[in-house]
Amino acid sequence: MDKKKIDLKGVLAPIPTPFEENGILNLNRLDEITAFLSKCGLTGIVVMGSSGEAVHLNFKEKCRLLDRAAGLAPPEWTLVAGTGCFSTIESLELTREAARAGFHAALIITPFYYRSRMAAEVLTAYYRDLADSSPIPIVIYNMPANTGINLSAEILLDLAIHPNIIGLKDSGGNMGVIARLKNEPDGNFDILAGSASFFLPALCVGASGGIMALANIAPVSCVTLYDSFRAGDLEKARKIQQRLSELNAAVTSRWGVAGLKAAMEIRGLHTGPPRRPLLPAGPDIHAVLTDLMEKSLLPEDKVRRLS
Repeated sequence: MDKKKIDLKGVLAPIPTPFEENGILNLNRLDEITAFLSKCGLTGIVVMGSSGEAVHLNFKEKCRLLDRAAGLAPPEWTLVAGTGCFSTIESLELTREAARAGFHAALIITPFYYRSRMAAEVLTAYYRDLADSSPIPIVIYNMPANTGINLSAEILLDLAIHPNIIGLKDSGGNMGVIARLKNEPDGNFDILAGSASFFLPALCVGASGGIMALANIAPVSCVTLYDSFRAGDLEKARKIQQRLSELNAAVTSRWGVAGLKAAMEIRGLHTGPPRRPLLPAGPDIHAVLTDLMEKSLLPEDKVRRLS
């Protein structure tokens, strides 16, 4: 059985989930987010990833979000849904909902609550069980900073041969593991950089693209870096990587979802605050982000502001 062909090359934006000030889901704001991103050369979007605060959504909200996002997406986009939950049965149920809504692949984070019990055989069985029953292909999500679990190359190589497991979003940033994964499987397993902090290094060792929070606020810059690398212009790609590094840290490791949503507000994209218990960014953070965006974004990105 051949792996299903899903385009995971290029840049995908893991979009934030918009909320009202009181924390109520506001799906109307998805319209302007997708309209903005659709003009920037992205391959697609990820809904309900870490940037989308998936852990702050209940099952009913997730289903509503899947339906709305799928209905707004341009036909050429690859649609990926974060459907990993704490149990196999719930992950599979949500993955089936994503398939019903029209998503092309499911991004599955490692289960982590019983972290001390997540041995290699448990994690391998989890992904195989899902892949055996899922109506859409599975992309493994390795996010050690949030889960405390870092999938080994051996586990990933074992899973990569499954016909319904088509790739990995790696936020661990181990270039050796990425290179090994690209060299050893059958060639039908895509690796996606999970952070813009190591986008170019990941491309250099075989990654096919990236799913990066920064792509929400600097989509043209991220796509230009990717296109420059693919065209062999490593010097241009290197310069873009360098200029984006500080801004990327600001909306990931430094201020997280609050920083990302603040940066999107600066761009005129109204995502509302993070859902509690996360707190919104204050005016001082907004000021720092405004300065960072002014000096970091490529000119082509700066003109794509919304009023």
